Amino acid sequence: MNETRIIIPPLSMYAITAKLFTHVERAVVSKYGEQGQDLVQQAVERFGYKDAEDIAKTATVDGENHTLFEYISSYHHTENKYKDLTIYALMAKLFAQLSKAVVDEFGDEGKDTIREGVRTFGEERGRGIAQRARTNGEENTIYNYLSNYDMGRSDLFTYTSDIKPEEIEQNFTACPFGQQWADDDMHEYGILYCEMIDPAVARGYNNKFEVEHDQYVLKEGNCHFRFKLKESESND
Repeated sequence: MNETRIIIPPLSMYAITAKLFTHVERAVVSKYGEQGQDLVQQAVERFGYKDAEDIAKTATVDGENHTLFEYISSYHHTENKYKDLTIYALMAKLFAQLSKAVVDEFGDEGKDTIREGVRTFGEERGRGIAQRARTNGEENTIYNYLSNYDMGRSDLFTYTSDIKPEEIEQNFTACPFGQQWADDDMHEYGILYCEMIDPAVARGYNNKFEVEHDQYVLKEGNCHFRFKLKESESND
């Protein structure tokens, strides 16, 4: 008799946003010390303390431990800067401000530091996806990747998925992150997330996963992926 599958809800986007901030902040401070902390502080201030606080509070309620509160005074007395923006747009704006602060100061080295934060963020999420699969007695194979994914797919994403033996091909023609970075003319900073996130998540899920990301919304107008993993290559 098959056991009833445990339904594990996706992480909230507030929790994901706070997690991303925590990993990028850690990479920046590890590399640049107090100067890095100052740059992160400037980025959060430019983003907006009240909007950051709303994200931090909701992420905490959703169970995410994060470092965002460390950069928000309890007595800032500011108002929300953004009206009617989704959490996807807010995540994009916060990431862009973090990236801009570091890249404008440190150039290509700063870009690598931001990429490192995205890498560790993605790999942690990938390990969590593998854990979700394991909870239901499933191995971390290609067939169990999307069904255990940790982020819900909003209607703001438009995409197709073609699942083949040992390969998933996806093509995104609309992405709220990319759209926000394009709207804000933050292509240079947002692309650092795009370049790293999917290969990092896949690698965290299974270190044999290979990801080809050969087109980007911020460059070609669509994101095209090929995820490749042999069925036999699971991490027991």
